Order: sequence, then C-alpha cells, then structure tokens
Amino acid sequence: MKLLNKSQINDFSHFIPKKRMKLHLSEHKTYEEIKEITKRLQIQSLRRPASLIISMIQPLLWLLMFGALFQNAPIYLFEQYTVQYREFLNPGIIIFTGFNSAINAGLPIIFDREFGFLNRILISPISNKNSLIYSCIIHTWLIATTQIIIIILITIYQNNTNINFNINQIIINIIISTIIISNVAAISICNALILPGHIEFIALTTLLINLPTLFASTALAPLSFMPTWLQIICCMNPLTYAIEIIRNHSLNQSIKMSTEIINATWLRINIYQSISILILINTISFIIVKKIIKYKYD
Repeated sequence: MKLLNKSQINDFSHFIPKKRMKLHLSEHKTYEEIKEITKRLQIQSLRRPASLIISMIQPLLWLLMFGALFQNAPIYLFEQYTVQYREFLNPGIIIFTGFNSAINAGLPIIFDREFGFLNRILISPISNKNSLIYSCIIHTWLIATTQIIIIILITIYQNNTNINFNINQIIINIIISTIIISNVAAISICNALILPGHIEFIALTTLLINLPTLFASTALAPLSFMPTWLQIICCMNPLTYAIEIIRNHSLNQSIKMSTEIINATWLRINIYQSISILILINTISFIIVKKIIKYKYD
C-alpha cells in the first residue's frame, strides 16, 4: 500500500471537523442521578424497618450499659476537669455510631453486585458513575445523623440542660461526624468493589475492623490509661481525633484551634492539626474509591 502524499491528504481536509468536541457532564443530570439512586436506597431501607430500628437502638444500648457499668468511676481526662464516665463516654458513642453506620455503606453495592442490579445500573444511561459513591454516602449520612441527633437529645435530657444552649454543640458534633462518616463510607464502598461477596465483607467489617477500631481509640478510655503501644495505635486511628475534638468542645463549650487534644510524651496534636489529618485521610479515601470504580467499571 502506497503512502498518501500531502496533496491527497489536503483533498480530504474538508472531512476533518473544524472544532474539537468536548463532553461535559451536566451538573443537573448528575444531581438527578444522585437523587434517584439515593431514593432507591431509602426505599430499600424502609422495606427493612427492623435493621433501621436495631441500628438506632444499638448506640443507645452502648450508652446505657457502659454508662451504668462505670457510673461511679471518675475519669481525669484533663487536669482541670473531673467528669463522670457517662459524660466522658458520650462523644465516643456519637462518633462510634457514625462509624458503625458508615462501615456498612458498601452493603447495598455488594448485594447489587451479587443479584445483578449493579450491572443494570452501569449499563443504564448514567452520565457519572461517581453518583453511586455520592448516593451511598448521602444515604448513610442521613441514617447516621438521625441516630446522632437522637443520642444528643437523650444526653441533653439526661443532663437536664436547655436545648437552646446546645445548638452550637449539635452543629459541631454533626460536622465532625460527617467527616468520619464520609471517610469510613468511602472505605466501605472500596471494600464492596474489591471483595468477592457479602460474606467476606461482613467478616472483614464486623470481626476485623469494627470492634478493634473501637477499642483502639479513646472512645472508652483516655490515652493516660493505655500502655505505650496502644497509645501509638490510638494516635493512628482517625476516630481518636474526632472523639477528642467533640469531647474537648463539650467540656469547654468552645473550640480554639490551638488547643491540644493529644498530649502524650512523644506526640502533641492540637485541634487544627487534627482536622487537617481528618480532611487529608478523607480526600485520599475518595481518590482511591474513584480510581477503583473507574478501573473496574469504565
């Protein structure tokens, strides 16, 4: 086959488009996709009311049982404070409630994979596959935030305080919990896309991640009660920073970015550094999940 010379190429130049077409994802269409997938997940949850009721009762049981078990044990968390264990436990229960809901965010995806519904969603005219991630996180956030608000209201009722003076505390709790929920939900979705089935998913999340993550944090005990090796693990746990931010705010009724919340002999971290760590981990989780869903389903 002979190569075409320049004159022959110029003869076909009118077939070359003058402008290069660019595809832009419609923000409105992406919003509609997220809305419909979130609605589908909500309908699935409403058809299983038992799981919703149990997920809301579980943190209340933790709050009641652990609070009653160590009711008379004073916790010297800071030098200037002596608080009862129930007051010490509340921030840990709030964060663990968000964590417990977010760790199961990938369950709808892995069940859709097994029953073939995920393939139907992917071959549908969906413009942005990231809508799957966003809708799962939004659905998880709605459930977890409802649980957290219920816990906060029960705590306010137990302490006989006025709810008008605790709006700021509720907002801070929801903001910090949102960072944890989105981070853990992204990791859960990543596991749902990688693991072969729901049995492996439940075994990994329930047995290997759930309880060890809870005990390797300051949810149930302060750092001063722990040996050095466990303190190192706790400082690597993002839940520790979220718990200590909420706990510090509940005791001081204010947040100063320079306030130290981790004060060990080998590590000192303030609130500003803690929030930066949480946001950095959250960003990395989102990037990893987007790469995985692009690699597996594009």
